[in-house]
Amino acid sequence: MGVSNNVIAALNFIALLCSIPIIASGVWLASRAENACVHWLRWPVVFAGAAVLLVALAGFVGAYWNKHGLLALYLFSMAALISTLLVLLILSFIVFRPDGAVVVPSRAYREYRLDGFSEWLRDHVTGPDNWDNIRACLADSDFCAKLNDRYISAEQFFAADLSPLQSGCCKPPTICGYQYVNPTMWINPVNPIGDPDCAIWNNDQSQLCYNCDSCKAGLLGNLRKEWRKVNAILIVALVVLIGVYMIACSAFRNAQKGLIKK
Repeated sequence: MGVSNNVIAALNFIALLCSIPIIASGVWLASRAENACVHWLRWPVVFAGAAVLLVALAGFVGAYWNKHGLLALYLFSMAALISTLLVLLILSFIVFRPDGAVVVPSRAYREYRLDGFSEWLRDHVTGPDNWDNIRACLADSDFCAKLNDRYISAEQFFAADLSPLQSGCCKPPTICGYQYVNPTMWINPVNPIGDPDCAIWNNDQSQLCYNCDSCKAGLLGNLRKEWRKVNAILIVALVVLIGVYMIACSAFRNAQKGLIKK
């Protein structure tokens, strides 16, 4: 095995290592209980990591056993993969850039407004074709019920760092002026027309605010928060893969020149 092939094999071993955090972040994103109800957004990062793994493995095998056809296929596939990851990153930044969070006076948590998120995200996640199934899934989960075990007094609850989903789905909007009984039971609103969600709130534990726009916004806020963490990993991996690809192209050209001279 020539020096150039040694370089390509070593670089693809690095690319193999890069696939591990990508796959791990995708599995983390998919395994989060609060993401379990949005099935089609759970796995693209895992698939991207698996693609990096397969392409890097092909490059490593091609370089180690001097398979020039496999190396050429590897370079083409790596270029396509880098382009795909770049498009995925750009789209995720565009889709998840708007932030519907609103600061609430005297509360540690934030509340979320549906119109503060991108139109594409609203249509594809919280549109009428999807929300009924998502709402039923949320109602069957226990992320709201857990709040009752964690917080007793109103002071404790108002100082809590709630997730966007908990803030949007497990309680009524603050503007309604409901009185706190426990995290999932609120009574006697002083401003029942302050927000359309005020009339939708229901103390029935299977209803709560799952039909509210604030719950839809909370779901989008949760997705935005977690995808931004994954994006940081994807950016680092993409920079490494671009470096690997550029050096591998140079090494491949040098190897081809060596064959021509022979």
